[in-house]
Amino acid sequence: MDRRHLLKLMAGAPAIALPRASHAQAAWPRKNITVVVPFPPGGQADLAARPLADALQRGLGVGVTIDNRGGAGGKIGHTFVARAEPDGHTLLCTLPSLAVLPEADRLFERPPTYEVSEFAPIARILADPTLLAVAASSPWKTFEDFLSEAKASPGTIPYGSSGSYGTLHVAMEMFATEAGVKLLHVPYTGAGPALNALLGGNVRAIAATPGVIKAQVEAGAVRVLANWGDERIPTFPDVKTFREYGLEHVEYYNWAGLFAPRATPVDVIARLRVETKRAMADPAVIKIFDSAGSPPAWLDAPEFAAFVAADSARLIKAVQKIGKVD
Repeated sequence: MDRRHLLKLMAGAPAIALPRASHAQAAWPRKNITVVVPFPPGGQADLAARPLADALQRGLGVGVTIDNRGGAGGKIGHTFVARAEPDGHTLLCTLPSLAVLPEADRLFERPPTYEVSEFAPIARILADPTLLAVAASSPWKTFEDFLSEAKASPGTIPYGSSGSYGTLHVAMEMFATEAGVKLLHVPYTGAGPALNALLGGNVRAIAATPGVIKAQVEAGAVRVLANWGDERIPTFPDVKTFREYGLEHVEYYNWAGLFAPRATPVDVIARLRVETKRAMADPAVIKIFDSAGSPPAWLDAPEFAAFVAADSARLIKAVQKIGKVD
């Protein structure tokens, strides 16, 4: 996402408060740190968390492990971290579903299991537009082919997602709502399993980020038809945006960011910000992200908090427009 678009999102955004000062915590970290990824391996959050964890481990001098705690579109992992001891030893690396899932609960008149306000933003790691992908063996060579069949045969094209009202589900339903088509939602526990379902022929389309599907595209197994961003991206320069196809309001970025429980001491948050900034400047980390087709998109805590507030407000409106869907 370019600076122009970021500034547009941040303008007038409701602020997400950073943690208030609290009593200093001696000798942090006192033990190994766990970064909860609320999805299985192979998705955007996992892609962001693993190189970051390796770099943080070097900077902090303790073990930093990944806990893939998937389920319910990310809700299980989010809730776990919201309830964790706020001592800086349990962190969260997650996606835009952090704000969407509580709104989905309210939509279905369920009490949310957590709120965004229970988390302290530390840094944004990645921010990629989602891509519409199909198996290379599918009959759809272009987005127009896909859209034509979706209109002709409502509800018959199954697509995989990371769970109901998770990142990939919202992206696809945003497109379907704007285009006036009906697709068949098949939820999985994350982008990795959804991609495997596409490769195995169990679904016919997915929304995915460049880092998740780049290798499969290069191997000739997957074809990309459209881009949810506001402009084309270097990794797939020939893939048009939905806006170029006349769908002006179809825009979705699957960012990944690092959070801590809200009451984590301010000095711990400050140290995490410093170490995350250092990690995101590490040539080894940059190389991993660039090679995956998902370049670093670091934002420090204040800018990331404003970004999350603005992007979440936009996505909540999209969810309200989509309404109750299976």
